[in-house]
Amino acid sequence: MSNADTGNTARAIRVVIVDDHAIFRSGLKADLDPAILVAGEAGTVEEAVAVIAAVRPDVVLLDVHLPGGLGGGGREVIAGSIPLLATTRFLALSVSDAAEDVVSVIRAGARGYVTKTISGAEISDAVRRVAGGDAVFSPRLAGFVLDAFGTAPADIADDELDRLSARELEVMRLIARGYSYKEVAKELFISIKTVETHVSAVLRKLQLSSRHELTRWAAERRLL
Repeated sequence: MSNADTGNTARAIRVVIVDDHAIFRSGLKADLDPAILVAGEAGTVEEAVAVIAAVRPDVVLLDVHLPGGLGGGGREVIAGSIPLLATTRFLALSVSDAAEDVVSVIRAGARGYVTKTISGAEISDAVRRVAGGDAVFSPRLAGFVLDAFGTAPADIADDELDRLSARELEVMRLIARGYSYKEVAKELFISIKTVETHVSAVLRKLQLSSRHELTRWAAERRLL
């Protein structure tokens, strides 16, 4: 079965894989969910910019350190694709978990950053979430982004937090840090369905519409 054959009528998420190691690209392509179509590949900055412009994918899986260009690596690929940022989202995928790499590529316009230690199922979930508009980070990397982009502590009206139960507050913090529903469920020893219910309640009570807004809301209040 090819990646394009999803077995249903849902449109496949189209991705481009950008990494200078062909073996890694092949392995990642094989590990991705069948509903994710690899529409192009590239191994250098110049190749990546050209392929992304030609293919116009939903998501670009982007290695942070790439040969070519002016030494900007993943940042340079994003800079060369600025006209497409409204429709194409970039998810950094790297062996590096250095704060400067994470912050640099997010400042350039990436919607998330995950390390190459995650599984095929996890990267597939990250692709779906980024394609849907969420910001996605490996849990331990979220703090770098919050430190870099968080604003000064805001005054928190007591009634803002009073709207949330103790369990909802726990779920909110983990989701805002970039944990997946499955990771939250494992951390709190509850079912994924229960996590979904809590997240819906949190978003409703705080009048937010997405995980991205929730992360910003929590960061502004230094709740993480």
